[in-house]
Amino acid sequence: MPHSKVFVIASWTLRVITAAILLQTLFFKFTGARESVYIFSTLGMEPWGRIGSDVFEFIASVLLLISSTVTIGALLSIGVISGAIYFHLTRLGIALTAVGDNGELFALATAVFVCSALVLARHRTDLPAVARRFLGAS
Repeated sequence: MPHSKVFVIASWTLRVITAAILLQTLFFKFTGARESVYIFSTLGMEPWGRIGSDVFEFIASVLLLISSTVTIGALLSIGVISGAIYFHLTRLGIALTAVGDNGELFALATAVFVCSALVLARHRTDLPAVARRFLGAS
């Protein structure tokens, strides 16, 4: 069933916002920017956690931008960013004042979570097909 023009525009807007936020962090994590190293050192996951999370964020971004995999991308981005939000709330704090962040990273993580959840809600009718594909059922 084809989607309305409003549905398509809203879906693409949310997907692009989410992917843009996730993709802009690639540079900082892969180059070992001070903020990224601080975060993952504080969590005891430097460097493997920094690089590993970035790989998953990259994959989620690509999947979000491919129409046939948007639901998988939304699920993956929710999973990855839930970890970031959890660590901000439990171990890092919302504002990382030690590196000059006044809560911007937490705000971006929250934006990714909300946009991904909205994408998933908009594409919820695709979930049974995704489940069948991964569970191997017909």
